[in-house]
Amino acid sequence: MNYFLNEQQQTIKELCHKIGVERIKPVRAEYDESGKFPWDIVKVLGETDICGVYIPEAYGGLGGGIMEMVIATEELSRFCGGIALAFAATGLGTFPILLFGTDEQKKKYLPDIASGKKLAAFALTESGAGSDAGAIRATATRAGDHYKLNGTKQWITNGGEAETYTVIALTDKAKGARGATAFVVEKGTPGFTFGKKENKMGIRASATRELVFEDCKVHKSQMLGREGMGFIVAMKTFDITRPGVASQAVGIAQGALDEALSYSRERHQFGKPISSFQAIQFMLADMAMNIEAARSLVYCTARMIDAGETKVSKESAMCKTLASDVAMEVTTNAVQILGGYGYMKDYPVEKMMRDAKITQIYEGTNQIQRLVIASNLIKEAAAGLA
Repeated sequence: MNYFLNEQQQTIKELCHKIGVERIKPVRAEYDESGKFPWDIVKVLGETDICGVYIPEAYGGLGGGIMEMVIATEELSRFCGGIALAFAATGLGTFPILLFGTDEQKKKYLPDIASGKKLAAFALTESGAGSDAGAIRATATRAGDHYKLNGTKQWITNGGEAETYTVIALTDKAKGARGATAFVVEKGTPGFTFGKKENKMGIRASATRELVFEDCKVHKSQMLGREGMGFIVAMKTFDITRPGVASQAVGIAQGALDEALSYSRERHQFGKPISSFQAIQFMLADMAMNIEAARSLVYCTARMIDAGETKVSKESAMCKTLASDVAMEVTTNAVQILGGYGYMKDYPVEKMMRDAKITQIYEGTNQIQRLVIASNLIKEAAAGLA
């Protein structure tokens, strides 16, 4: 479909496609097997200004918004969801600074992120606080002009590789979620260390580690917003970054369809290409329709956010849920179309199937997203009847 991308957006799409074909596709299997972090690809993204597509020009970026981030994430994920995550997860760690940071904080952190010199990460999840984000236990205790951070954060994407971390911790345990505060913490700060790199099913080129804070001293100037705003920082961030996860899912799904379509034209059975069989045609048609529907919802939500719409929790949850469910279905069907070859690591669709699964889990499981959607629907219905 023609989504009427402007000149800059079309350039971003074409450039990311070129990077995907020339730089990511040849090495994606190697990175998946080894679990090595793709710093060489990050360097390319920095040199081509892709790292800064969503960062204002005043801080060294291209001045785009969520739509530009979505376009870049989708096109890079079309070739490897794990490698693309170095860029996409940095967006998640950066948007709290964009939304709630002071001008001084933005000047300090954003230029290096925009240039690709540094990556960012977002730290909310803990071993006992996943879907129930309000159950976090990491603390930040005030001591003069500083806070002492203590606790752990689990399954943090870009963990150990990123230099800049947005961390949510409790400054007032008695208030629960209302007592959470957001801080920007830099790698190398005394008392801030990392756990082992997780050995994951998918997105293996992406680093996932535990963050460990032991009397980690953070200056009050590193706080985002005010004390007690941490949960608001997290939820507002998720509202505008979930389309990023959705675009990752759309990209993975599109990549799987590309592979399945190509294979179906080359693979012959009973003297014919399997693309001539109605059963395969129906599968390809459903895959294409579902991907396009998900892409449409993602782009529409991104444009809503960039237009200044603030109440987007429902739409963000919808596009994340739909796109990730589509990605799981499409990649599974791609494996089926390739048959025995699809199950082998010599072909990329088994990797895409593994990569797709995480999109249904992180930044809020799809079960939680359905609760968010339903809750908003009920509230809107009640308001309409009032």
